[in-house]
Amino acid sequence: MITKANPFGIEAALKQLGIEALNEGTSTGVNNFANGKIIESYSPADGALIAKVKTSTQEDYEKAMQKASEAFLEWRLIPAPRRGEIVRQMGDELRKFKEPLGKLVSYEMGKSLQEGYGEVQEMIDICDFAVGLSRQLYGLTMHSERPMHRMYEQYHPIGTVGIISAFNFPVAVWSWNAMIAWVCGDVVIWKPSSKVPLCGIACQNIIKTVLQRNNVPEGVSCLVTGNESGDLINKDVRIPLVSFTGSTRIGRHVSKTVAERFGNTILELGGNNAIIVSEHADISMVLVGAVFGAVGTAGQRCTSTRRLIIHESVYDKTLSVLKNAYSQLKIGNPLDENNHVGPLIDKGAVQEYLTAIEKAKQEGAKIIVEGGVVEGTGFESGCYVRPCIIEAENHFEIVQTETFAPILYVMKYKAIQEAIAMQNGVPQGLSSSIFTNNMREMELFLSHSGSDCGIANVNIGTSGAEIGGAFGGEKETGGGRESGSDAWKAYMRRQTNTINYGTQLPLAQGIKFDL
Repeated sequence: MITKANPFGIEAALKQLGIEALNEGTSTGVNNFANGKIIESYSPADGALIAKVKTSTQEDYEKAMQKASEAFLEWRLIPAPRRGEIVRQMGDELRKFKEPLGKLVSYEMGKSLQEGYGEVQEMIDICDFAVGLSRQLYGLTMHSERPMHRMYEQYHPIGTVGIISAFNFPVAVWSWNAMIAWVCGDVVIWKPSSKVPLCGIACQNIIKTVLQRNNVPEGVSCLVTGNESGDLINKDVRIPLVSFTGSTRIGRHVSKTVAERFGNTILELGGNNAIIVSEHADISMVLVGAVFGAVGTAGQRCTSTRRLIIHESVYDKTLSVLKNAYSQLKIGNPLDENNHVGPLIDKGAVQEYLTAIEKAKQEGAKIIVEGGVVEGTGFESGCYVRPCIIEAENHFEIVQTETFAPILYVMKYKAIQEAIAMQNGVPQGLSSSIFTNNMREMELFLSHSGSDCGIANVNIGTSGAEIGGAFGGEKETGGGRESGSDAWKAYMRRQTNTINYGTQLPLAQGIKFDL
């Protein structure tokens, strides 16, 4: 139900993804649990109403959970390599739909088309990773202190995994969790952001073919919509693990709610990421890392670069290069690949951006590159803003706060220890970076007395993680880990087993208990 003409083929993409039937508030595909009120999805790119989606009622949610619980009993018995094979087929299906799904991500969320394609590629990559993982769900063996005893650990599926994802990565973060959970033998119930519901429905439509072809029981992949479903997931004792991506404020509520019922959480919350620019840095490399980190996805990544901590000897040179680069940024429709910066998600985000700039001025900051709302033809949605650069102090209240917008705070340092202290001197702890060709600075930054973030990079920006490494952060970022490495262990329960194959029953610790 697109109300304005769009020259970038979005109508055809929606049709390929099975979205065209949604314009009357109906639902399609695997989204069988939606009979509630209607929410409308508007594109921040042009302000057009894309489609209407019915949300899930509490009764719908119960039906979904019943299906999931039943499906788990069957899914967990399928050998892990076979589950991996089904996930591999999902990756192949995503390859077929990379272009239309990437366009939908770009159009509904507002990120550039290249970033939309990149997000779908992340989904494909995590499928490939999960396939290999399905044959590597390793336990450990250990020596027992008792004769003729064997000890080992093994991992079992935990059941239903609840996934509550954010608008800024409407499909990739779901896949990070879902693909890993599936090869581990779990089933999934997903509540996508109400700002981008069509992306969730499109993903379900894409994988539906694979699930049906392999006779996978209904309920292995469930989709519920609407904000009410999020709290139902948080409170549900049938869900041992909730993976939540979003703000620190909401994350506190999720953490408390799930912990009260002794559930586990994977929390991916706020970031306030900094790049340290050393006097030994290659400024041309800094330029790429800092500009993409600050303005990519219009500053709406949890790993977006918020702060640039620059050595005083290269401060003026770095700012000069940055100002020149910012003057060349093209702002406009994200589906036009000539543009660098798309819109913010909605007008509420625009207001937060404007408020942050005003707060910075009130605290004594200096505007280096002016911000503001972009108006005129092509910007009718009211969601386009200019990336800005602000000279500030690290202790400013607004600098200590994450603003989901293209605002870059710059500040000086004299010694590397001071820079690391500034980098660490915020409540969040997700991603960090240093640009330097000095080996001692590199190693100090990566040492136990260096960055306190979950991600620490050298001569790479803060934004743009690969799926092979565990993704997540510390402090108010939540401490969770998703995607690669051994993050799979969060989706399984560990069990220690001891087998006595002898004819006697000795007790541990040499305890005597004679009868």
